[in-house]
Amino acid sequence: MIFLDSAATTPVRREVLEAMWPLLTGDFGNPSSHHELGESAKRALDGARTSVAAAIGCRASDVIFTSGGTESDNLAIKGLALAEPRGRHIVTSAIEHEAVLESVDYLKRIHGFEVTVLPVNSEGVVDLEKARAALRPDTTLCTIMYANNEVGVVQPIAAIAELCREHAIPMHTDAVQAAGWLPLGLAMLGVDALSLSGHKLGAPKGIGVLIVKGRRSLEPVLHGGGQERGKRSGTENVAGAVGFAHALALAESDRVERAERTARLRDDFVVDVMTRVPDAIFTGPALDSDGGADTNVMRQTASGASASASASAPERLPNNASFCFPGTSGESLLLELGRAGIICSAGSACAVGSDESSHVLIALGLGEAIAQTAVRFSLSGDTTAEQLATVAAEIETAYRAVRSLSG
Repeated sequence: MIFLDSAATTPVRREVLEAMWPLLTGDFGNPSSHHELGESAKRALDGARTSVAAAIGCRASDVIFTSGGTESDNLAIKGLALAEPRGRHIVTSAIEHEAVLESVDYLKRIHGFEVTVLPVNSEGVVDLEKARAALRPDTTLCTIMYANNEVGVVQPIAAIAELCREHAIPMHTDAVQAAGWLPLGLAMLGVDALSLSGHKLGAPKGIGVLIVKGRRSLEPVLHGGGQERGKRSGTENVAGAVGFAHALALAESDRVERAERTARLRDDFVVDVMTRVPDAIFTGPALDSDGGADTNVMRQTASGASASASASAPERLPNNASFCFPGTSGESLLLELGRAGIICSAGSACAVGSDESSHVLIALGLGEAIAQTAVRFSLSGDTTAEQLATVAAEIETAYRAVRSLSG
């Protein structure tokens, strides 16, 4: 099996399991309990919080443990918007994760907020001037994702956050896909809140983090025992928190080298696929001309025109390669590739049971029919050149097989 769906999830790292094991066995106490077992669990939880804070560059008191990225997004958006509303207006983008879009829609439907959805260009990038124009005196929150889960585009978060600071508007970013691949320093990004999820990093599913600068008020979404300083009630997942902290530290320890190596492999893979299947559309940002790929290779854009890779192209996650294959079905290609032992995705793994076209690809200017042919490949730090060569060859075989069946 060749696993190329790391954007959906990653296996739990052995070192993370080993760090968690004592909290699942001998030190199983409730951190709110005032006895030896409880105090031991609380020390482990506090240590995990301190470790995460060190990796992000924030205070330990800014770290809130959650059940994952979806809860972190919900808590950030609803919590910040409802805590100190300076108005009833929210700014977001057209290619956000469903957890963001649905949270914003909730505020619109239930609390009467007005929402401005920023469009993106054909590579998925938010225009800074349009973002500037969207901010108003009554804007209470701006939420723009750091890196997109489907096409890998990296937004100019620091520049958008600077625009928000000029108007004293809180800024949140969904950094779930960025973690382990891009720098997460809170000061560098300039945001007020940042969401993360453990299972994208080699930690278990069911643990996440929301970072909220202490000066920002946050209305809780869950009410109960007042855990996490009253911001997220519920008995803490201590083992999960320890696992998350350990996974984040491991990911940060070799992030730069791993990202550069993976980007080179990804670039060569894209060139191989586009050479084998010239009709394919490489979605999202073009290859960086500083990368390891042959930058003379042209990529077909959403409009059907061709564009050469350029050094001025927007940044892309180093492990993301996403395509549309006109004249096929993305699901049919997945089945063919699955028979060859290749695991990949048609897009987001978070829209359960949905057969609708990706809202991300539609926002990039691709039509419904083309968007239905999407296949996403997301590499891990362990992916090899040999594996990718095999996958590229199998893509060509699968493409020809599906095209022949469709006439």
